[in-house]
Amino acid sequence: MNLYYELLKYPVFSMKEVIALYSSERTARVALGKLLKESMVLKIRNGLYTCVSGEYGGPVANRFQIASAITPSSYVSHHTAFEYYGITDQVLYEVFVGSETRFHDFEFDGYTYHYIKGNIQAGIFSPEFGGGVRVTDKERTIVDSIKDMNLIAGPEEVIACVTSVSSIDEAKLLKYLYEYNNAFLYRKIGFIFSEYQAELGISDDFIRMCKDRIGNSKRYLTNGISEPGYSGEWRLVYPKNIKRMKNCFQSAKVVC
Repeated sequence: MNLYYELLKYPVFSMKEVIALYSSERTARVALGKLLKESMVLKIRNGLYTCVSGEYGGPVANRFQIASAITPSSYVSHHTAFEYYGITDQVLYEVFVGSETRFHDFEFDGYTYHYIKGNIQAGIFSPEFGGGVRVTDKERTIVDSIKDMNLIAGPEEVIACVTSVSSIDEAKLLKYLYEYNNAFLYRKIGFIFSEYQAELGISDDFIRMCKDRIGNSKRYLTNGISEPGYSGEWRLVYPKNIKRMKNCFQSAKVVC
């Protein structure tokens, strides 16, 4: 048996897969240790490994496959999910990973993997021919990214990504909003979608349903607003240049 070729069947594997190929755990560990020493296998983090490609010399597993294998419940989320769908042309060297089980952030192959607490389970799926990837669908990615825009990608990049999504399923959006049950999230999504309603093809009914659930307090759309505007309709303070954010970001990236 050639252990390397057996392990190539798995983009990411653990000792469980190695031990299954041997009569004893000790023999399995010795065999894996030999591959690690010969740089035919790379250690991603404790208990998680990937083979080195004989074709290009890098890890067989990509960042999406690694993110999906960190814990039994882990999945690709937020900006990294937008990257998976090819919606953004800005690749971050941070990988955002939702999981019901906490893990410590770690680095591998130039990327830092960040734990994000998985608050709801809906909207996560494994794409056909995805090589084991688990990822939030586009609607869940939109909701999560707007919910956490201050913590991860920032309003400019989030709006650029959201307004690049085609054929948004409003029923899915409402399902995830209902599960989060957060008045501020209804307000942020309702306001952003009303600003870009024509571009996104969002119905008046969706905007109205969001507006009915925004609560009474005044809130800020995002932190650090230098030129504020105020929407009495949404009781929301927002950047005055919000309608220019998408074009500004796409033409000048992080400088604008």
